Amino acid sequence: MFSTFSPRSAAAYQRINVETSMHTIDQHQLVSLLYDGVLGAIATARGALARGDVSTKCGSIAKAVRILEEGLMTALDRQAGGVLAENLGALYDYSLRRLILANARNDDAMLHEVARLIEPIAQGWKDMKKSTNAANDVAQPALMEA
Repeated sequence: MFSTFSPRSAAAYQRINVETSMHTIDQHQLVSLLYDGVLGAIATARGALARGDVSTKCGSIAKAVRILEEGLMTALDRQAGGVLAENLGALYDYSLRRLILANARNDDAMLHEVARLIEPIAQGWKDMKKSTNAANDVAQPALMEA
């Protein structure tokens, strides 16, 4: 009745699970996941580089590049975002160029540099959500008392 375990089936299930969960998270969470994805891919690439695993290094850097290009850069609203969006766009563009060079040159320092550039932005993004949630928590009891 049931077939044996298949990696293709597991991958399909995981893809469906991810696609389903994408409909239930807000945009703030999505951007946070994109930052986590970039940082995770860079960490994986750095580990693969240290082990001499060229295939994993290349795949991980390609993943980080795709997340930056197709996720974070396309999400920028350059008109409404003004200077902040322009600065983030410039940072993402610089990070892309450094990742590509790091891949070509097997340069861990460049990978580390990109991670150092993205980490504070990712943390600030997460802290922004925490601040909003904390403000909402404080405002809710005040609304109930009124």
